[in-house]
Amino acid sequence: MKYLVIITARGGSKGIPKKNIKHLNGKPLIQYSIDVAKGISDIEDICFTSDSYEIIEVAKNGGLKVEFKRPEALSTDTANSRDVMLHALGAYEKLHNKIYDAIILLQPTSPFRTLEQVKNCIKLYTNDLDMVVSVKAASANPYYNLYEEESGYLESSKKGNFTRRQDCPEVWEFNGAIYVINCNSLKAQSMKAFSKVKKFEMSEETSIDIDTPLDWKIAEFHLQDTKL
Repeated sequence: MKYLVIITARGGSKGIPKKNIKHLNGKPLIQYSIDVAKGISDIEDICFTSDSYEIIEVAKNGGLKVEFKRPEALSTDTANSRDVMLHALGAYEKLHNKIYDAIILLQPTSPFRTLEQVKNCIKLYTNDLDMVVSVKAASANPYYNLYEEESGYLESSKKGNFTRRQDCPEVWEFNGAIYVINCNSLKAQSMKAFSKVKKFEMSEETSIDIDTPLDWKIAEFHLQDTKL
């Protein structure tokens, strides 16, 4: 099976300036994903897609061969990840004269995912699936403490007579760390429309996703805590 590893790293982060190349524990944030990617794939099958020459230079220094700069149209706040992946997939299939079976998407904001976790996630993937995705146990439950507003009043998101959260069905939250996506499924429909999706569970610690300054502080605290 042929996999294309894609690392997406757009410039212009508003919450944390230059987030993708900001140093966390002595190395740029993108380097964590680059190191994992090099552990699962040959360099020619790792696609680093960014609209920033500065980020691209850091990626090259980190050991990657960057084949193109992402078009501006795919680098706006409204651009979606599916279009970015389809652009990368099409570019690499032409550049390397290959047809890939699946994409392994590694987002730079998940620095604590491990190489072993990615390898185990890939093992779950088969060609009859749309996707295998990493998840963590959700911190809230739609049967218990999640509500929607209906006619001005809060109503449970899912109806049920549960009086203890422990009795509710388990629910899972995408943690953004690992996606193994069927290329044909991605070409045919949006990821929201996928019906054959399997989960790969990760711990709360390895699921840390850096989006805000508070997330960054949590990541630094986690690193400090693991050194104690």
